Amino acid sequence: MWRRLGVLDWIRIGLLALGLVFVATGLLPLSEARESFDEIWPLLIFLVGVIVLAELTKEARVFDVIAARMAMLGRGNYAALFFLCTAFASFVTIFLNLDTTAVLLTPVMLALAPRARIAALPLAMTTIWLANTASLLLPVSNLTNLLGMQKIGMDAQAFAARMWAPQVAAIAVTMAFLWAFYWRRGRRGDLRYTPPAVEPVGDPVLFGAASAACLVFIALLLFKAHVAVAAVAAAAVVLAAFLLRDRSRLSWALVPWQLVVFVTGLFLVVPTLSRHGLAGLMTWMIGAEGDPYRAAAVGAGLSNAINNLPAFQAVAAVIPAGDRDLLLALLVGTNVGPVVTPWASLATLLWFESCRRHGVQVPMRRFLATGAGLAVIGTLATVWALVHVG
Repeated sequence: MWRRLGVLDWIRIGLLALGLVFVATGLLPLSEARESFDEIWPLLIFLVGVIVLAELTKEARVFDVIAARMAMLGRGNYAALFFLCTAFASFVTIFLNLDTTAVLLTPVMLALAPRARIAALPLAMTTIWLANTASLLLPVSNLTNLLGMQKIGMDAQAFAARMWAPQVAAIAVTMAFLWAFYWRRGRRGDLRYTPPAVEPVGDPVLFGAASAACLVFIALLLFKAHVAVAAVAAAAVVLAAFLLRDRSRLSWALVPWQLVVFVTGLFLVVPTLSRHGLAGLMTWMIGAEGDPYRAAAVGAGLSNAINNLPAFQAVAAVIPAGDRDLLLALLVGTNVGPVVTPWASLATLLWFESCRRHGVQVPMRRFLATGAGLAVIGTLATVWALVHVG
């Protein structure tokens, strides 16, 4: 098992080990460590539930069938396929979490590319950019949203009512950048594509159960169920189907232990650093004026420097709980902004690994330059919508 661990896995384990050292040495008081654990254990349950749900939904070929149907529905027209792909990636990100889009939808779209003779890079960029920028609407869309919900003091419905306009702005700017730099004919090459053959459903019981489980998850969220309860209930539906029909696909590898280790370590390390000087630095960076544009810029900049999860945790720690506008602006920066560097979000790191496995070459200069443009314009437009419309 130890030989199968990658560099990212060792970084996550090291982060948790460092956090435990901080607790053991008293740099982080045990009482504060307990408070951190009380805050994150529902999030950890949600993470396990939603990743298991997404993994088994992919195993049931739900994503494959939808992707193939989209390509058939487009009938060789790239503009139609573009709108279908952006809508699909946005929907998956909003309701099933950005990591689902990056980890599970990316290989589906890349597998579709050769069957339909479609350039792979436009499909890949659609998944990763929208995995980040389409993750503002619901608490479940991004772990940063869940981390901030308790401090923001909103339920899912109130959060969505406040963030719908920023989300529309973020998706609109992303679509404009995708079309201009990756999808238009001068970039993709071909005038039309070849619609693929009908994608087989596979086991209809598993397909139906996985589809129903996703609908259960969305319905429970709409009825204001706790995100952890919704994720576990939906995962239980599809798990039961696989237990009855195909137990061979069930293994402990479905459990996202890497995310659990990373988040737990994060909630030990960041509070410790905040107690020993980080809080003062973050206060200076966001300023005393309460400017949402500045908070978003700091969040986006730190995300691309160190990763959006620790960036959000570090900055949110110095923002008063009652300052919703500043906290929401910070979320904009840490959700829309992490599209420049490969390590800016966990989703982007996982996406690069998926592209590597499928042999898709990502031009790094182009990725950095277009991502920087999207980060700046997307963040500005989204904060404007937050301040003036949301």
